[in-house]
Amino acid sequence: MNIATGLVSIALSLLVAAPGAHAAEQTKLRISKQYGLGYLPLVVLEGRHLLEKNAKEAGLGDLTVEWITFAGGAPANDALLSGSVDLISGGVTPAVILWDKTKGAARILASLNQSPIVLNTSNPKVKTIKDLTAKDKIALPSVKVSIQAITLQIAAAREFGQKEFARLDPLTVALPHPDALIALTSGKSEITGHLTFEPYITLEQQNPNIHQVLSSYDLFGKHTANLVTTSEKFYNANPKLVALIIQSLKEANEWIAANKKEAARLYLEVSKSKEPVELIETIIGKPDSVYSTKPLNVTAYSDFLYEIGTIKSKPTERDLFFPKVFE
Repeated sequence: MNIATGLVSIALSLLVAAPGAHAAEQTKLRISKQYGLGYLPLVVLEGRHLLEKNAKEAGLGDLTVEWITFAGGAPANDALLSGSVDLISGGVTPAVILWDKTKGAARILASLNQSPIVLNTSNPKVKTIKDLTAKDKIALPSVKVSIQAITLQIAAAREFGQKEFARLDPLTVALPHPDALIALTSGKSEITGHLTFEPYITLEQQNPNIHQVLSSYDLFGKHTANLVTTSEKFYNANPKLVALIIQSLKEANEWIAANKKEAARLYLEVSKSKEPVELIETIIGKPDSVYSTKPLNVTAYSDFLYEIGTIKSKPTERDLFFPKVFE
């Protein structure tokens, strides 16, 4: 057994429950989130302590929840593989890649939102991706893995042909969304583009020097953007907690829909951002952004990843998700 194979075996043992193993459900939960309004349902869980409240009401006792923030899907995947977190959140493509890598031992628990992935640029010469040159540098959370990176690959495949899907990869730079926003709008950085979602789309486009080049919705319609993934081991060992998490996400979504201004305030408070409340409220209310636990058009990404050989198995939607979310 080589080192790489050994590491994968260790990771899989952390993700898969031993047959017949039964124990009391966890009283501590470690969850990761990332930057942006795509993670607003998790922000609501954190800020309103919904998981703790609902656990106590459900008779699960005092639940302790630890929140960790990652800049992209790659470190989040590594954290779940190492067993240092129980649930991770991120874009569709890191979740699909993790599902394939673990042979289904890590699957999606629930969707978080539907939202477009948009490429903004400060380069006035770039009207379409055909205009991009080696001088352009495009920021995104994780190169070659993030939903932003794969969106760019899909756009390249459509424009230049399937074999040229990676043509624009050398232009991409890994950068957290808040840092990319500053870099793009400052005009003092090598960053000329940013593949992102809200609120960064709108915040950047307020700058008269920034314009939109493409949207994932134009490529294949509305789709789930971000979601929550966990291990088979956690899912099987904590059936009541799993049901409570999904129900709490639904409660958070209902609260967001009915309390957009309060949700905007909470987002700014938890994320320590300084944008006007009214602006964030307006973004939350945009019709192209929907908060839902149900998946939408997820296989648009997984089919592409299979076609280009990034994943070895071609999943259906039901393959990618644990069944509880469909109940």
